[in-house]
Amino acid sequence: MGNNMRTRLRNNGIEVTGYDRNPDVSDVANLVELAEALPAPRTVWVMVPAGAITDAVITELSDVLDAGDLIIEGGNSRFTEDIKHNELLSAKGIDYIDAGVSGGVWGVTNGYGLMVGGPEAQVERVMPVFDALRPEGPRAEGFVHAGGVGAGHYAKMVHNGIEYAMMQAYAEGYELLEKRSDIVNDVPGIFGAWQRGTVVRSWLLELLVLALQHDPTLANIEGYVEDSGEGRWTIEEAIDNAVPVPTISASIFARFVSRQEDSPAMKAVAALRNQFGGHAVKSAE
Repeated sequence: MGNNMRTRLRNNGIEVTGYDRNPDVSDVANLVELAEALPAPRTVWVMVPAGAITDAVITELSDVLDAGDLIIEGGNSRFTEDIKHNELLSAKGIDYIDAGVSGGVWGVTNGYGLMVGGPEAQVERVMPVFDALRPEGPRAEGFVHAGGVGAGHYAKMVHNGIEYAMMQAYAEGYELLEKRSDIVNDVPGIFGAWQRGTVVRSWLLELLVLALQHDPTLANIEGYVEDSGEGRWTIEEAIDNAVPVPTISASIFARFVSRQEDSPAMKAVAALRNQFGGHAVKSAE
């Protein structure tokens, strides 16, 4: 994703020097060379996996950058990490912005939805970068300065929680349509017809249509779904703030179910139904 963002920035006339551990796509050999290659005051956009890798990169950058430089952290980090990173960098006079980024592999051509957190002055300083990355059209439809440090990643966390629930709703509708093949004979066509004029139209729907065009019955895909963290964090925040999120929580639990070849919980439910109501159970064989 970072490599695609570099391409979009360059296509919009912004000079970019990139570093990656893969020398085939890197412009410099290490972060020291990166710092040396950038004119002061430097702006460094960090786009690496959340967690220990992000921590390591920001810590290393704090030792090679100078006061007045700026780091933009654009990965899917938890917002609480932004507070820690900002404290580390502020002690050295280095500014910090957190940026929630949505757009995936399509962002290089369509633009990226951006949610940023940080001081107003620093956000304004790098608005040409944000304008180059966001989709064409009104700024407010693809960019928001959500608040102070942490607000960008908080907004992205909630965005991804909503995304989980939307995907689950489409998926459940797909399964229901597939089950009734006795009366429905064009499931891909149904989803295609929903793309215009209906209240459920969205980019996610368009992507599902693309997937069904390539594989109408999804026969080549195993029903196993991982989660990258934001859905869990959204639910944890909801619990901490007593906000009911039944749809989002159900969507992530559905992902957990997808990873079980044979659910122990469903075995217990089947056993209970058999005990109290005499309902038939299927043999494990």
